Amino acid sequence: MRERFNLGMGILVIFFVLQCSKKNKVIAAGPNDQVPLSSMVEEGPSPHSTETEATKKDSVHTLGDVQNLTKKTITYRPWNIKGNDSLKKAFLKTYTGLDLHSILALNRLDRKNMYRADTLIVPDQLEPDFLAYSPFPYSVRTINTIPKIAFFSYPLQAYVLYEYGKQVKWGPTSMGSKIYQTPRGLYFTNWKGKEIISTVSDEWKLKWNFNIANYEGIGWHQYNLPGYPASHSCLRLLEEDAKWLYNWADQWILNKGGASVRAKGTPVVVYGEYPWGKRKPWRQLLENPTSNDLSEEKLTQIVSPYLIEIKKEQNNRQKVLEEIKEGAAKNIQQDSIKPEKKLLGFLFYR
Repeated sequence: MRERFNLGMGILVIFFVLQCSKKNKVIAAGPNDQVPLSSMVEEGPSPHSTETEATKKDSVHTLGDVQNLTKKTITYRPWNIKGNDSLKKAFLKTYTGLDLHSILALNRLDRKNMYRADTLIVPDQLEPDFLAYSPFPYSVRTINTIPKIAFFSYPLQAYVLYEYGKQVKWGPTSMGSKIYQTPRGLYFTNWKGKEIISTVSDEWKLKWNFNIANYEGIGWHQYNLPGYPASHSCLRLLEEDAKWLYNWADQWILNKGGASVRAKGTPVVVYGEYPWGKRKPWRQLLENPTSNDLSEEKLTQIVSPYLIEIKKEQNNRQKVLEEIKEGAAKNIQQDSIKPEKKLLGFLFYR
């Protein structure tokens, strides 16, 4: 009986209190607000294996592929779908599968929210490769020594991923609303969980969540894309994109016991200003197909203030990984990505 009691008490220990609310109000976590430690650790290979540091085999484009890409000028036309069932039916009959997915993504919409738009922008020529629509430069020499880096653009409501300076993926996002704007600046990926329950509302289930600001509760995850910035500071993604980024980015490495950070994860830069109350930038593609394009020089200006810190953390991570590898060979206890309770002062927004 005593053993059963101790086991039961041990299980209860995993529950902990989370801070909550945008108004600096502290709320005790209820049954639906708890985040099991196991959900914050990636299943599968050890986070310290060399596989996590290498370019993933399932990247959308290999570096060689990107080098051979040529930027196309794609023109667009409007398709009115607001309040007209016949136009909606015609649209869904004309565009299906990958084409429908691409059109909605270009309008920063998911299928659930597609009818929020009065008019959709539709490419005159549909491309099989979504990278053809990318407003970001295919290569950036300034970051060609950085294994992985992510950018989230407020004005474009879009993200882009680079590996050693070559673009491998981009897509739509919905960032913080005007009231709950996502703070701009440099972040690093921390921990992740396949499904997290928000501390703001237990009805908000955040799939493929990857935290980038530990105590602020900011991260990227799957959630509604309504075609404008609508989140409570997080970086919303399409589910397939959230899952892809979940597997792509690297988690932090903590010291033994998980009380402090030993090495940071993948760098993430959030930048720019959204034109609140004005026309959505991607609608400008109807008149000017290159209006959203970002040059290599401009992206270099955006990342330059953070390069010293990024490279410092990159070098430190490589050093830590080598030390862990040597320690494993000597059968020394490895470090962890699972933090102790005192590092778990998380907020989970959406």
